[in-house]
Amino acid sequence: MANQNDETRLPPALHNALKDQKLHSIHSFLLRLNNNSCSNITCNKAGTVEESLKISALFKKTTEKNKGKELVILREGKAISPNFPCILIKPQDDLTVKYVKAVEQPRKLVGAYTSFCRNKRPSELVIFHVLTKGGKSIMKILKNPALRAIHEITIYAYKGETVKRALKRDGRLLSTIFKKNIVLSNKSTSVKTELSNIVDELNDETFQIILLDRSSPPESLPGSLDEAYLVPNEIQGQSENDNTMKQDSEGNEKITAGNLPVEIPNSKRMQNQLCYQFTESLNDIKTHIPKLSHIQNLFRVDFGQSAQMCIEVDTMKKLMGHSDSVCQVRINSKPSGSGFLLFGSFVLTNGHVIQNIYNETRGQLNERVSVHFSYERVEQTEPGLDVVELVCFECIPDVPGGDWALLKLSDNQMIPKALLKHFGFLPKDGGISIIGHPDGGVKKTDRCLIVPSQNRIKVAERHYLENKDFVQLVTSGFFEGVAESIYPKKFLTYESCFYHCSSGSPVFDKQSNVVAMHSGGYIYRSASGETQSVIEFAHPLSAIMVRLILQVVVRGKHDVLKEYLACSYAQHEIVMEGVKNLVKKGNVDFRNAVNNLCTAAVSKDVRLNKFLTFFCQTDEPIPMDIS
Repeated sequence: MANQNDETRLPPALHNALKDQKLHSIHSFLLRLNNNSCSNITCNKAGTVEESLKISALFKKTTEKNKGKELVILREGKAISPNFPCILIKPQDDLTVKYVKAVEQPRKLVGAYTSFCRNKRPSELVIFHVLTKGGKSIMKILKNPALRAIHEITIYAYKGETVKRALKRDGRLLSTIFKKNIVLSNKSTSVKTELSNIVDELNDETFQIILLDRSSPPESLPGSLDEAYLVPNEIQGQSENDNTMKQDSEGNEKITAGNLPVEIPNSKRMQNQLCYQFTESLNDIKTHIPKLSHIQNLFRVDFGQSAQMCIEVDTMKKLMGHSDSVCQVRINSKPSGSGFLLFGSFVLTNGHVIQNIYNETRGQLNERVSVHFSYERVEQTEPGLDVVELVCFECIPDVPGGDWALLKLSDNQMIPKALLKHFGFLPKDGGISIIGHPDGGVKKTDRCLIVPSQNRIKVAERHYLENKDFVQLVTSGFFEGVAESIYPKKFLTYESCFYHCSSGSPVFDKQSNVVAMHSGGYIYRSASGETQSVIEFAHPLSAIMVRLILQVVVRGKHDVLKEYLACSYAQHEIVMEGVKNLVKKGNVDFRNAVNNLCTAAVSKDVRLNKFLTFFCQTDEPIPMDIS
């Protein structure tokens, strides 16, 4: 070629040395160990700050004394990563070195990505700063809590890569935050930058990581820098890579500066594609690696549990039909709980949902209560159905079946089908479905597994072990109290995501029968600041029905009793036996109420007369057939 650059005619070794000199000029900075005297460090080749510090014998000695601890390097009061490129350190910069308790082995970059990093000029690099405390609902963002004592950390990045890649490579942020829809909020302008943006315009700005919303983060584009350099060998020792380059090859030929591989011009696009294809191929190979026998056993157990969560399409269709009978209970138009149509025009919910607005002296509700059966989309604004009367209720949460309230709706209103016709008894194990309005939102369903009574303590122990390092937030006594409280009780227990405002939701078995009423859980705030529950529980519908019928009779609610008897269901006789057994324990009021009804002969209703006859018998009970 006629106009060939003079550089290309130089020997390879001299050409590479000249290239390194252009990429990295000799510079000096100050090293301060634990805020004591300063040492001058002169760096003459491209690398990381940590590699430059290793020139100092004093630094090496201090590092040996703090073996096992995490290295923290402060530049202008901000913590930089040990992998921070030394070319970004300005002349006479003052670096302070500290050591804190490590939470994991420090990460270092190696391989193809390291070579990519070393061949960069300062003009191709960007730095920005991130506050060590995130915004609301995502305050904890750092792996090492000790770094929260420092106000900001400094992140370096390469122009053209995404914010997400730069944050991930830094290695000091919790991996869990990348599973959430987070953004960077500029502390000066409050302008938000998404993680899919490139870093080019972020230089020297300070940001706070905030939670944008509860949705999942957007997927990264294949072939982007975010994916291309996420290769398996990225996180290893960088110095090991340097040593490998100097070792003998298979033919014992020394690799020297003259025969180092040189980057092919205009090859970055191909490199991105090849790295991405390599990663995909490696993942595919991993999926075919045979597992060890004990691992197979673990997966076999998990697979069995997952199988219990499966549900037949026919059952799902039935549940969707039953969901029409589930409602949201609102007090003065504000969500307060869930409920479902039990029989006639009567809705069942938890007693604690309406306890605070019931005036026992006057026997009426102090506030307006309404139920909403069709709140399934946020934009729905139907007025709902007003509750005209609180028929009866109990609020004894520690007694199985002792937390319920029966609400009467107006007779002339259009209402869905009653669920009492689909009454069932508690299953011992397997999957269940809950339908309700968790967090005061739209109608949802949750499919979960029953926790048998013998496993309840294990669940409490698991939650304790997950939070034992954060006793300042949740004490071990809390979990011990939960285990002691829930273990002996005849509740239905499970682990669900139905928390606030879901009390009163019906619980269905695998045959889509309603077997219980979701009533509560043992709430705590985890180390990450999220609301968690150790275990949730439901009152058996069978126990509720026994106590409900007793209350209806004692309170003289004859119209309610007639509507109940008109709603025939297969297990009615078994429930009546339960009422009779409860009365035998000494409920004089119930006996007097039944005797008064028998004496007065207030009705010619066949079902009511059979009901009264059943409880007036002193010998063998007469079989009942009210269908």
